[in-house]
Amino acid sequence: MRRLVFLVPLGIFAVLVVYFAVGLTKDPKILPSVLINREVPPFDLPAIQGPFKGFANRDLIGQVTLVNVFGSWCIACRAEHPFLVQIKSQGAVPIYGIDWREVNRVDGPAWLARLGNPYTRVGDDPDSAVAIAFGVTGAPESFIVDKKGVIRYKQIGPITPEAWDRTMLPLIRELQKQ
Repeated sequence: MRRLVFLVPLGIFAVLVVYFAVGLTKDPKILPSVLINREVPPFDLPAIQGPFKGFANRDLIGQVTLVNVFGSWCIACRAEHPFLVQIKSQGAVPIYGIDWREVNRVDGPAWLARLGNPYTRVGDDPDSAVAIAFGVTGAPESFIVDKKGVIRYKQIGPITPEAWDRTMLPLIRELQKQ
């Protein structure tokens, strides 16, 4: 019995070593989403002000798409935006935007007028209803949606050329073949 008392701390230490060893091998930027392999939540957002079209979940059916949640107030969105414009110019995939939590409703349209519009449609989500339905925790976040309207990938943070080339574009190409 006395020997067991000495083995308990050793056992706890061994469990902690295994727990941390597994945890430290994972990429902290990758957060699992419960929405992966599930249909896009139903929504119907009005257009942001200006010459834009509103955005609803039914717009995603029949094509592989990229849905990007952004805001003019978001510094990381500004860093990502030139790359989104580049993706649009390549014609790899239509990009749909959700303009999230603008304080002033003219800020989003003015931002797109100034920096370029990579979006096919842009919905206005001032109260976060759709962002919450997508499980968005911060902007920017992007989702790859297949032809049936099922979310296949979630990118947290700006889309980088590395993430695009290594993960996102190959997945888009694969989904476009299906």
